[in-house]
Amino acid sequence: MFKCGIAYPRCKWILPLLLLFAIIFDIIALAGKGWVETESGREYASLWEACKVYNNHCDSIQDFAWGKAAAALLIIGFIILILCFIVSFIALCSPRISLLRIIGALLFLAVILQIIALVIYPVKFTSDLAVSPSENYLYSWTYGFGWGSTIIMFGCGIFFCCLPNFEDELLGNVKTKYFYTSS
Repeated sequence: MFKCGIAYPRCKWILPLLLLFAIIFDIIALAGKGWVETESGREYASLWEACKVYNNHCDSIQDFAWGKAAAALLIIGFIILILCFIVSFIALCSPRISLLRIIGALLFLAVILQIIALVIYPVKFTSDLAVSPSENYLYSWTYGFGWGSTIIMFGCGIFFCCLPNFEDELLGNVKTKYFYTSS
């Protein structure tokens, strides 16, 4: 006999796990050295500095107002994400369904902050620091981890806002619903 169903009490722990992945992706994005690279490999930049390989010289991006703003927005979004991760354990361990929508709202706030930072950085980088017109600047994998974290947070925010609609299922007051039953 084959039964397939959704058991909400077991599946609800996927969300904190996804938030943990978003935290890891944000750490990689904040600490990574390769946000921008040239095709030739002569220049690269991170959130913190822009370097030229041929003379081993690095300039701080934090000297620009947009660099400080991008870093601050990403760090504030990261702090909100960590707060949501901790509060999600409290909300899912004890039957505090009212906290779930607050977590979702905080995640949406963090998503907005990180999207602003991830849009400011490439626009201002190419206008202020991309000095070689013959070079093509490529946004690399660490910049992509920042976007990956933002996308995961957006999805988790939707789920945290929708979970209170299934309060009885989360608390185990309803029998598991099966998609397929054999007679």
